[in-house]
Amino acid sequence: MWCKNCSREVDNEICPFCGKKTEKTVPTEVYWCDNCFTPIIKYANDPVKNICPLCGHKIKYLTTDVRPVFPEERLLIELLIDKPLAFLGSSVWASANRYYINGKVQTIKSSFFDENNVSKIRNRLLDFKSQNNDPNFEEHIEKFCQANRIHLQNITDEAFHFVQNEAKKIPEEQIVISFSGGKDSTVTADVTIRALSDPSIVHIFGDTTLELPFTIDYAKRYRDNNPKAIFKTAKNKEQDFLSVCKDIGPPARLMRWCCSMFKTGPITRVINNLYRDKAILTFYGIRKYESVSRSKYNRVENQADTVKINKQTVAAPIFEWKDSDVWLYILSNKVDFNEAYRLGYDRVGCWCCPNNGMRSQFLSKLYISEKYNKWHDFLIEFAKRIEKPDPEVYINTGKWKARQGGNGIASANDVKIKFANCTTEEHARIYRLTRPISDEFYELFYPLGKVSKELGRKLIHETIILDIKTKTPIISVQPYQQTDFEYAVKIKTMNIANHDRMHQMIGYQIKKYNVCRQCLKCESLCRFGAISIIGGEYHINDEKCHRCKMCVTEKYLESGCMIGRYLRIKD
Repeated sequence: MWCKNCSREVDNEICPFCGKKTEKTVPTEVYWCDNCFTPIIKYANDPVKNICPLCGHKIKYLTTDVRPVFPEERLLIELLIDKPLAFLGSSVWASANRYYINGKVQTIKSSFFDENNVSKIRNRLLDFKSQNNDPNFEEHIEKFCQANRIHLQNITDEAFHFVQNEAKKIPEEQIVISFSGGKDSTVTADVTIRALSDPSIVHIFGDTTLELPFTIDYAKRYRDNNPKAIFKTAKNKEQDFLSVCKDIGPPARLMRWCCSMFKTGPITRVINNLYRDKAILTFYGIRKYESVSRSKYNRVENQADTVKINKQTVAAPIFEWKDSDVWLYILSNKVDFNEAYRLGYDRVGCWCCPNNGMRSQFLSKLYISEKYNKWHDFLIEFAKRIEKPDPEVYINTGKWKARQGGNGIASANDVKIKFANCTTEEHARIYRLTRPISDEFYELFYPLGKVSKELGRKLIHETIILDIKTKTPIISVQPYQQTDFEYAVKIKTMNIANHDRMHQMIGYQIKKYNVCRQCLKCESLCRFGAISIIGGEYHINDEKCHRCKMCVTEKYLESGCMIGRYLRIKD
């Protein structure tokens, strides 16, 4: 259900926010006109959905969604099926690996992208480039825009209303546009700027260091074309992606540590520098039709367990849009976009993402071969290091993308929290550390209480942690010598009801001390900006810490440490 007044998707017929009656969100379908050679977007409940709005001829159902196929990609498809220039002048559209040539289906199986000789295809693209001037392409695009102009007006008006409604809730100087260089963030930026009549809105571009070169070029071009925008680039300059992969293994579908380290974390730092403790509203280009996981999002999110950066509320103006809607907006409004889409990329995130399919891999192999080959060589070496019986098969079939846990990785040995129960004191444990205790270690106890070295017994170098409200001692921390551990600490809990729960939280902090790889997840999690990685060390600012305990709670940080979760090995 949808509330037009609040611009929210809700579960009831009556909006719980404003009390007004909601409407059903009606899906769209794509039809085809054989007379106009163009796709027509129709709502499923449209009473005249079988009639072309341009020529009045009867139209037929085509598919649920389409995107335009530009001449560069059309030529590539022709070469893959060994029919160069066969579709020159045709109206070509695509949905996943199904291509529609003048309304007729041409399926390109995933095996095409795997079997073809990349060098041969690259050379043939160059050979036919001069002959690939499509005389009808612009005409087909113009008809698509004309045929769907009323639909475009409807979705644009709704998106404008949504942006304006959400923007009323926060000072205008605390509004941000999340810019990735992809088509969705491009449209979101354009919609937001036009809806608010403000070209000076802050844009934050997350340069993951794994962007396609076309994305970097487009981001620069966008910045040049929008000189009034405050354009900030968030980039992790302290970490090298390949070096981290060598240490903890490459990211996998369920283990994408790279997002936090190279995107969310750096963006958090930019936000903290710009806004400090102020809450912000970020407009971003999430769409529910992109994936199953994104279909479960709300159009507006601000809950700590769903928002990656807890200082912000995120809002998605084009949440209900499909690919066809996005391209209709771009092409109708002559919006500049990332060149990668012309080549056949349907998504332009990190070029080596484990979520990429055979198609994206093939395109990267074709257009950025040097980067691709370096990454492929690393993956083969990694497969050998973790003793896969056939490394080439393991990598080339994509099985590495389903990897889970730290099996075969040396750094995984530090993840498990190792401790021994003290035989002389109740509720005391002796924890293994991977390095000597430093001042950084004691900062990890700030979320649990007030750290007081003065109250501890000086002879044994004890530090006491006090309950923040009652000032009662609740934790004793003492450097210790344990036969089985090179470095150790003795920690005792006292004057509390749940000793096991406290030791669980303490264990999470011990894990961070032992295995922290500066993934920046904790920085993004803390809405008060109390956690920071400085000089490769994990620090908590005692004055900023509100003792909310989110950083030591499973709900917000599984296993208490993101890297620890990725590296753990099942017994």
